[in-house]
Amino acid sequence: MDSVHAFHSGSLAVQRRLGVRDLAAHVGRSIGPGIRPVAAAFLEAQPMLVLGAADADGRVWSTLLAGRPGFVRATGQHTISVAGGVPDHDPLAGAVTPAGTAVGTLALDPRTRRRMRLNGTARPSPRGFTVEAEQVFSNCPKYLRKREPYPPDPDALPGAVRRGTALDPGQRRFVHAADTFFIATSAPDGMDASHRGGDPGFVRVDTPTELSWRDYPGNAMFLTLGNLESDGRAGLLFPDWRTGTTLQLTGDATTDYSQTERTTRFCVREVVEIPRAVPLRWSDPVHPPAGPRPA
Repeated sequence: MDSVHAFHSGSLAVQRRLGVRDLAAHVGRSIGPGIRPVAAAFLEAQPMLVLGAADADGRVWSTLLAGRPGFVRATGQHTISVAGGVPDHDPLAGAVTPAGTAVGTLALDPRTRRRMRLNGTARPSPRGFTVEAEQVFSNCPKYLRKREPYPPDPDALPGAVRRGTALDPGQRRFVHAADTFFIATSAPDGMDASHRGGDPGFVRVDTPTELSWRDYPGNAMFLTLGNLESDGRAGLLFPDWRTGTTLQLTGDATTDYSQTERTTRFCVREVVEIPRAVPLRWSDPVHPPAGPRPA
């Protein structure tokens, strides 16, 4: 895929605004539809996958799927299979339809800080669902915290789902303590799932329905900010690495630009908290890299 077709108008507008169009064109050559053998091997070794998509009402969500290594695997040069599908208690349950659903996926390994993104179209399968890849590329490990795994808790069942339209005090503390979140965004050419990381407090809880965070230098492609330029819908996922609890938010986001920094502001429309949503357990960060600090 050449760089002209790797980016839609929203990403191109952000790249031009920030003067990185040439750099983005160079980096964008890494985006392609094919799953190379090294990428297939990486996928098959992972016990989790971040999924971004829109529900039946058009709300964008990000969720975390988990399973034994091998539950995600490449079944061809352009297709992956995800066993188990989306759990019934998740906001994206039923979102993958036979007609095809635009999805963004992110596979990451906290042990090595490696990650890759695969975006495309999902359809149900006897095992769960498949994704026909349209964009496949790796990301640098910047801002990704290294963690070591603990044995999964096979007996830990998801707790009662808590829903709301604003963050309660406990959920506000959850966000303030987070050093990681994932963001799903929508664009004219599909969906994308990406990662944000920093020291606890790098995401500010401005009000029970408003969050904000500074955008820090990355790969210069500006896929997330470009998507928000075109379509403000977004879904955030905050994981509790130690307990498997997830906090999912859906809403709308905009980015403020100044000469010195970029700030993304997110308006919460709906909140879903699922205790012990996944059985995976991870350590606190091991030697976290330099990254975004609280403002």
